[in-house]
Amino acid sequence: MNPDKKQVSSDVDASLQKVAFGTSIILIGSLISLVFSFLSRILIARIWTELELGIFALSYSILSICVAISTLGLKQGVVRNIAYSLAKKDYKKIFSFISSSIYFSLITSVIVAAVVFFIAEPLAINVFHEPGLVLPLRIFSLAIPFFALIEIIVSIFRGFDDIKPFVYFEYFLLGILFPVFIVLIYILDQSFENVFVAGTGTFVITFILLAAYSTSKISSKKVLKYKRITSPAAKELLFFSLPLLGTAMLQMIIIWTDTLMVGGILSASYAGLYSVSHNISQLISFPLGALLIMYIPVLSGLYAKKRFDEIKINYSIVTKWLCSITMPLFIFLFLFPESTIGFLYGSNYVFAADALRILSLGFIINNFAGPCGATLVSMGKSKFIMYATLSTAVLNIILNFILIPIFGIVGAAIASASSLFIINIAKLLKLYSLSGVQPVSKNLLKPTLITVLLILIPFWLFQKTTTVRWDILAILFASFYLIYLLVFLVSRSLDKEDLNLLNMIQTKPGGNIQKIKGFLSRFV
Repeated sequence: MNPDKKQVSSDVDASLQKVAFGTSIILIGSLISLVFSFLSRILIARIWTELELGIFALSYSILSICVAISTLGLKQGVVRNIAYSLAKKDYKKIFSFISSSIYFSLITSVIVAAVVFFIAEPLAINVFHEPGLVLPLRIFSLAIPFFALIEIIVSIFRGFDDIKPFVYFEYFLLGILFPVFIVLIYILDQSFENVFVAGTGTFVITFILLAAYSTSKISSKKVLKYKRITSPAAKELLFFSLPLLGTAMLQMIIIWTDTLMVGGILSASYAGLYSVSHNISQLISFPLGALLIMYIPVLSGLYAKKRFDEIKINYSIVTKWLCSITMPLFIFLFLFPESTIGFLYGSNYVFAADALRILSLGFIINNFAGPCGATLVSMGKSKFIMYATLSTAVLNIILNFILIPIFGIVGAAIASASSLFIINIAKLLKLYSLSGVQPVSKNLLKPTLITVLLILIPFWLFQKTTTVRWDILAILFASFYLIYLLVFLVSRSLDKEDLNLLNMIQTKPGGNIQKIKGFLSRFV
């Protein structure tokens, strides 16, 4: 290797180590956030009724969409523009980016909050036919400016390559405070409406602490100069970010359409039932976000050098890891939806079992497609992604409108799973036409098919002879992962790239990763 190649290799190694370190922090933070988010909904389901869980699901869906509107795409735009200006050493623009992103979001979020507050009654009664939704919407409307500003401030820090506020405040603090407040509401025997007061209070407290943290890092006088919102840099940021708002809005519509349309066409009680199946099934897609954090920078570098053979290998390996992590979970949820829902939420929610089974199938198909959307973005095909997202949003709405009146929450699940399947087919065809990349490999299919056969054959006997209690559920869950791991090793489904990918996960040299690599190398 010549000196230039050595330098390039050294630079790549350094960047991968940095990305891997960030990934490990975000993975831990997102996992903790996910656990506490689940805990919050489980507590609401256990303490109150399906109707009240549905009211919470609808209120939170509307809150999330309103916050997406309030941030104006600046959540993504400010990260990119700050990082880009730092790389170009154009430091004068950075303070304008910071000030304008805060003021633009503050103004918009206050307007959106006021609109939600005043239209809460007609929205609740005329659209969702649920008077009990009025007060929760009004209470949550007060949280919109605080939630929006939290999103913007942590994004500003991310622009400076600082992910700690994102993890500490948005993941840890927001995630932990809310379930703690719910427990206090239950102990003090307070009414259900106080759940929304607790939710709003969680955003307010988190914002205050984040603001205090931020002012300890940089003077508020330098940041909060309102005249900067008329600067050329502010206009540059806004024009860059507004198209991202469109994509973000479409993504939010895709995420929340099912729950909102179930609430509008059926009732808030059915929205509560559907939200249970939707929340559990999303566990299957959870690892994708963490994997993409380390995948996207690597792929972008490979695409810049037109190294398509390596892109194909990386895509295939990342897809295999994603499916390997989630396949046993999918099998478990698909085979035992009633027991899973009953254990987590209670017997009143077992009605959502079929919806959980269908949604789980949709999300595992999404995993088998691999990170096709992120790959297309890395290849500069953002317009295609925007049109594909728009098409998916429209298709999802149409399918929900047709299927929910016929099949209820199962119809919503079919609509969601079908939309995921169709959009992934479109993305994969586009990706294959550009680079020949395809996700499925022999070493992914082998362990998957063998594991499915090994589990399905005894399942029918087991199901007829044994009552599935919570302790048996836990044993089965662990057993599915153990079976998949053993099949993976015995079938020699490891590639040498799998071992290289382990180097990206560790945060420092040496340690247990090298011992694991030594053991796994015997099965390549």
